[in-house]
Amino acid sequence: MVGDRACDDAIVTGDEIQLNDPQTLYERWEGAQWNPFTVPLGRDQEQWSGLGETDRGLIYWVLSSLMVAEERITTKFSGLVGAHGSEEEASFLATQQVDEARHMQFYARFQNEVIADPATVAAHVDRSREQVSPAFEQIFDVELVQAHEHLVANPGDLAAKVQFVTLYHLILESTLGLTTFKFVTDYLKEHELLPGFVDGYSKIHHDETRHIGYGVWFLRESVRESPEVAPAAVREMLRKLLPSVAESLSPSSEPGGPDIEALGVDDEQIREFALGGLTRRLEIIGVPLESVF
Repeated sequence: MVGDRACDDAIVTGDEIQLNDPQTLYERWEGAQWNPFTVPLGRDQEQWSGLGETDRGLIYWVLSSLMVAEERITTKFSGLVGAHGSEEEASFLATQQVDEARHMQFYARFQNEVIADPATVAAHVDRSREQVSPAFEQIFDVELVQAHEHLVANPGDLAAKVQFVTLYHLILESTLGLTTFKFVTDYLKEHELLPGFVDGYSKIHHDETRHIGYGVWFLRESVRESPEVAPAAVREMLRKLLPSVAESLSPSSEPGGPDIEALGVDDEQIREFALGGLTRRLEIIGVPLESVF
């Protein structure tokens, strides 16, 4: 399904899904570099002044959510690097932090050059915080911060690491991130709008699927190697997060949220897509969604 892969470049052999390990993912990262300052935005600049209120509202909402998400993810990730289980894992995790900073730079550049709202990255993040919903804030400003602090304080605690990866890779990057990407880019491509934004966002999506590939790999390995610890940790984090996730997946109900009906989709379609992706990844990991409740 476009915009939602169960894991990054997995190999299916019979009933077995072979996931890429951190070393393979690191090697793929080396061959997938891109520069956020060379993505062409000239056509986007030409189109922006002619966009209607619905289209501008969509982009403002998306950018606000993405800027807050990338800032939190960039600054609340080092604990996972410190909890690495091998040098290969440490190398790959270091690439993720670089990727997230690159993504934030692209979104800030788009605001500076296309929306013509020049400001520092920090200023863009601060303004964006005013636009996101309470449920979004709960996930990124409370749950992510707490999970990161707990992991920093307990880097050798498998349950702490499993919960952080569940939150970060399975919920933030996968369930929320890939869902937003699919519906936003589908709309922009259909209407031939903002090709530079679509290009940069697609490059970001490619990075994120690589990150998700690591998360699915780590969680499946942990569930297989520590069945007495890892599955319970995954379930506990999902039980805590899913109410806020469900609310975040209803953007038309958010203050300042986009006009979903004008985009040709409704909240139910968005939730169905997100839940389908989460269900598939949990099956691969070995913790079926139905076992969570």
